[in-house]
Amino acid sequence: MDNSTALDRLSEKVSQILQEYHTLKSESEVMRNEIMTLKANCELKNQEIEKLTEENSMKDLEIEEIVNKIESILG
Repeated sequence: MDNSTALDRLSEKVSQILQEYHTLKSESEVMRNEIMTLKANCELKNQEIEKLTEENSMKDLEIEEIVNKIESILG
């Protein structure tokens, strides 16, 4: 009878471990998906920042050209 009780406790512990394993596996998958989404969003933001930086550089060049033209007109 003692062996049966030990076997029952062992079986219960194994079931608990398996349940926890499946819970953690599901949580891991959710986190993995969230990380992938965040990485994709980060990449889009980085691309937008790069685009805006390039546009800003072009605007700086335009301003410099305008200043040079004004200086050449004023002498």
